[in-house]
Amino acid sequence: MKLTIIVSVIVLTITIVYAQQESYPTKFDNIDVNAILSNERLLNNYIDCLEEKGKCTPEGEELKKHFEDAIKTCCKKCSPKQKDGFKKVFNHLEKEKPEVLKRLKQKFDPSGSHEIECRKQLA
Repeated sequence: MKLTIIVSVIVLTITIVYAQQESYPTKFDNIDVNAILSNERLLNNYIDCLEEKGKCTPEGEELKKHFEDAIKTCCKKCSPKQKDGFKKVFNHLEKEKPEVLKRLKQKFDPSGSHEIECRKQLA
């Protein structure tokens, strides 16, 4: 009986850890990405957070924590809302702040290989 309980706890723990790795947390999915993109101060704060040039809000910390993995996996673990936000931010930076996008690419995708693949997948 004790062995069954121990095995059950181990299996449950492994399942929880695995499930957490399958997707990014969605607790900040209700953030209005459009409002951030239209507010220069807020956008710059998030950019500074990603570039480790300034303080991060809790939302910024969460973004920074998963940003590199999201780039490398083309947002594979993103929720649909996160994928939509990812596309919006990329498009905005590409059109409005190409110098910022260039810096972020240099930091997170210096070879450019992930961008090519992600453009195909997120189109």
